[in-house]
Amino acid sequence: MLKICLLLLSISLFARENPFFPLNSELDIPLSANKITKAPMLKRATLTLPSTAREVQSVTVKYKNLDGSMSEKKIDIDNSIDWHLPIFISQNYSLKKELKNDNKKKYKLLASLKFISFYINAKSMEIRTKDKMLRSFLLVKPHRIVCDFKRDIDLRSFEKKSSKNSIFKKINIGTHSGYYRVVIELDGYYKYVIKKTIKGYVLTLL
Repeated sequence: MLKICLLLLSISLFARENPFFPLNSELDIPLSANKITKAPMLKRATLTLPSTAREVQSVTVKYKNLDGSMSEKKIDIDNSIDWHLPIFISQNYSLKKELKNDNKKKYKLLASLKFISFYINAKSMEIRTKDKMLRSFLLVKPHRIVCDFKRDIDLRSFEKKSSKNSIFKKINIGTHSGYYRVVIELDGYYKYVIKKTIKGYVLTLL
């Protein structure tokens, strides 16, 4: 009888280890919503050095890349300083204001052919065409977005450069069997989304 009681007690203790049901303690653990959070924009960071400081040799910035990996960049300075004065780290907000004003402007024509046209506005590109986009993907060195459109056409290679300050640096178009390829060269690394519209497609850099 004693053995039976001990057996029943052990069963009751280990029955909660069922992997398909949570323990009571697990119900108190907050669940992650897996939300993508974005850090606030850098305004100005202040660094105050001790009274023993006389020269700044270098500054190292540790930053997070687009893919989530961490990197560092070191800048050699080698300048004398007054330790009474703080050191500031900030961004050029006059340039940000110019970009913000550009966002308010209408799309500007970058390049146009009979069957496709490209209009740009800050980080967006409107591709006006009736042709179906077959695929899109990224290439690097330099960073480019490649878009293939369905059409049988024989076209000489086409190239159009943008203005110096534009994010979209250059467009190249070449033909293949059953489709033509649009290569959009960018000024740096970006993610992107493409949405279908009545006029064609809108490409937005992230």
